[in-house]
Amino acid sequence: MKLGKSNISFSILILTIGIILGILIQKVFSDDNLRDSILKFNDVLTYADKYYVDKVDSEKLVTAAINGMLSKLDPHSVYIPAKQMQSVEDSFRGDFEGIGVEFQILNDTLTVVSPISGGPSEALGIQSGDKILTIDNKSAIGLNDDDVRSKLRGRSGTKVSITLSRFGIKSPVKYEITRAKIHLHSVDSHFMYDHETGYISLSRFSETSFDEINKSLSDLKTLGMKQLILDLRNNPGGLLNQAVDISNLFISDNKKIVYTKGRRSEFNEEYDATKKAPYKDLPVIILVNSGSASASEIVAGAMQDWDRALIVGETTFGKGLVQKQFPLQDNSALRLTIARYYTPSGRLIQREYENLKDKDEYFKEAGKSNEKGGDNISHTAEKDSSRPKFKTADGRTVYGGGGITPDFIVKTPDLSDYTISLLKENILYQFILYYLESNKKKIEAEYGNKMNDFVKQFSFSEKDIKDFSEFSKSRKVNFSAKDFQKDKDYITARLKAEIARTFWKEDGWYRIMVDNDGQFKKGITLFSEARKLAKSK
Repeated sequence: MKLGKSNISFSILILTIGIILGILIQKVFSDDNLRDSILKFNDVLTYADKYYVDKVDSEKLVTAAINGMLSKLDPHSVYIPAKQMQSVEDSFRGDFEGIGVEFQILNDTLTVVSPISGGPSEALGIQSGDKILTIDNKSAIGLNDDDVRSKLRGRSGTKVSITLSRFGIKSPVKYEITRAKIHLHSVDSHFMYDHETGYISLSRFSETSFDEINKSLSDLKTLGMKQLILDLRNNPGGLLNQAVDISNLFISDNKKIVYTKGRRSEFNEEYDATKKAPYKDLPVIILVNSGSASASEIVAGAMQDWDRALIVGETTFGKGLVQKQFPLQDNSALRLTIARYYTPSGRLIQREYENLKDKDEYFKEAGKSNEKGGDNISHTAEKDSSRPKFKTADGRTVYGGGGITPDFIVKTPDLSDYTISLLKENILYQFILYYLESNKKKIEAEYGNKMNDFVKQFSFSEKDIKDFSEFSKSRKVNFSAKDFQKDKDYITARLKAEIARTFWKEDGWYRIMVDNDGQFKKGITLFSEARKLAKSK
């Protein structure tokens, strides 16, 4: 049965809108004018529908054409089908039930951008860059976004199995994941680490981020906070205005926070702080890594340029492009890069992508630097770089064109194969479920709601460790004394954090984990340097 003329016309209309918007940014067909280019494509689509040897799906052809066009632009310009729009909006508010991963389809392959904080995928150790090969023993290659959501989302408590490949591991890894309700709050956790140090973990920049972090700061101030660690690790970004408002909590006196420059003048914007900032004198340490992108880099870049905070961790992702979402006729959307953003000193944070093979390679390259750990307050780690140089407010040299490089570089240590196996098989969580069957009432009686007492006093006995090794063997993960000894602090911290999460949710989890976190532990020692740099008292 041939497709009707109305279907063809509707598909052509969708395509026409996409092409017009694309050509406003970059001339797609080098020798044709706009009208001729549109007519040319309409001819191709019409011929394909009328004469191709098999039936054609015009909508799929249009989508493929749009995606093909966008692949010639930058890695962050994307087409969003109508069915996906609700999920896109969910990422900025509300909640859903599923496995808890952010993903993209890259070259027909389902790729994990990042596990959502507090979700079941994060708990299992699923990582950024993992490629999901099968879902419930069926191939995941070639699925579209709607297919993925329909297969991975579902009622809490139901299970789904996936097989994935991971860089550095030869054989595919299989996980069985229990779906859960995924809350998309921005602040995962905030608490007082000690009598004067507040800690906030911010996982995204959504519509409520400023309100959430402002409330968290107010809570911590009431509890006596005199200095802050702001954790932006694995924060992929989000809304630019939220990054500006959050920066303005710490930066005052009409100082520039970020500015954007595009080919069209209406996309040139400057965002300045107001005269007042409620926490302008609060010493701040910001933690970042290769998963810190976009709005995270706006905050980190502004704070670094004004010498307002020390940046600790690993070099950030390097996304300095601004997207605008254009609605299309069928309720789909085009998210198109319309400008680049720059830090106050003039740094473009976007890393190079023009000479890479494809988007897949671009995302793989994130975090693959050879930077060495140590003091980088003068940014000597980049001294041999061809990246352009800029100056902070106090005259320190910083570099553009490749993310935000920390003032103190602290590398994340590699885990042993044994520990990776424990994570992928979910042995740590399973053991704690088993452990709590016998010990939950005892813990409740001893600690009640006193999280800090649990943090300071609880430890596993030698018998507990032996039970754990036997438990892992029973789950077909052979105990390795050498690997266990190497990762003992991490493993026992994860086990303890699983217990703490049972009683105190995410605050319990983060409070335990920071004690075994090298980047956090380095940051906590640097407040005197942060005060000196920011000239705060």
